[in-house]
Amino acid sequence: MDFEIVERLNSEQVEELHLMYQTEWWTKERTISDIQSMLENSDIVMGFVGAKDKELVAFARILTDYVYKAIIFDVIVHPSCRGKHVGEKLMNQLIKHPSLHKIKHFELYCRPEMIPFYEKWGFTNNLGELQFMRRG
Repeated sequence: MDFEIVERLNSEQVEELHLMYQTEWWTKERTISDIQSMLENSDIVMGFVGAKDKELVAFARILTDYVYKAIIFDVIVHPSCRGKHVGEKLMNQLIKHPSLHKIKHFELYCRPEMIPFYEKWGFTNNLGELQFMRRG
């Protein structure tokens, strides 16, 4: 599969991201308006688009201080492209992003079934006494 990396989504690609989000339990309720605001306020946005049609096939975003922490959010691959290593290519590009060369810790949230996927990049859920907390 031939694709290009984009770090800004055009309006059609925002709509395609919205459609991809509708297929997942964790993003199903997101609106176009909220997605646009999310994109504007994310530090790094990365999408893979088809080389010819420019259709969005994969997406992720990062919030970071560019030194200590980079938190990866919303790693998603279009259902038609799953099982073709697109997610792995996306993660490789995120981790190697030139703006993130100083990052001490990359972090992300994932469901238990995704742990083996993310372990390939050194992610672990063995954090000693650290605990995930949430308000609201």
